[in-house]
Amino acid sequence: QVQLVESGGGLVQAGGSLRLSCAASGRTFSSNAMGWFRQVPGKEREFVGAINWSGGWTYYADSVRGRFTISRDNAKNTVYLEMNSLKREDTAVYYCAARTNGNGAVREYDYHYWGQGTQVTVSS
Repeated sequence: QVQLVESGGGLVQAGGSLRLSCAASGRTFSSNAMGWFRQVPGKEREFVGAINWSGGWTYYADSVRGRFTISRDNAKNTVYLEMNSLKREDTAVYYCAARTNGNGAVREYDYHYWGQGTQVTVSS
């Protein structure tokens, strides 16, 4: 069982930066691929980015590539989402997710554990 807790969300002006953290419990974190997703009211949850178990592979949605960076610290059981050059359309609840497979994935149903989410609001 893996429990995930996101933090770091908040209100930021367009063009600003935020770093989200996702702390994981359990002894399997270093073997889990991790993903970040986001959702706005009335819309489906969408893929943001993913990282494999070692951190050697990352992949991003086109909408955030070049602005967002995922990293992980397996010693701290934590994955990060660094968000730069934020836009209003980045406003959403951001979720981290873990899968029992160490290979990264982009589909929501490939992930087995989810956090509660953290709100990110970008103002103009």
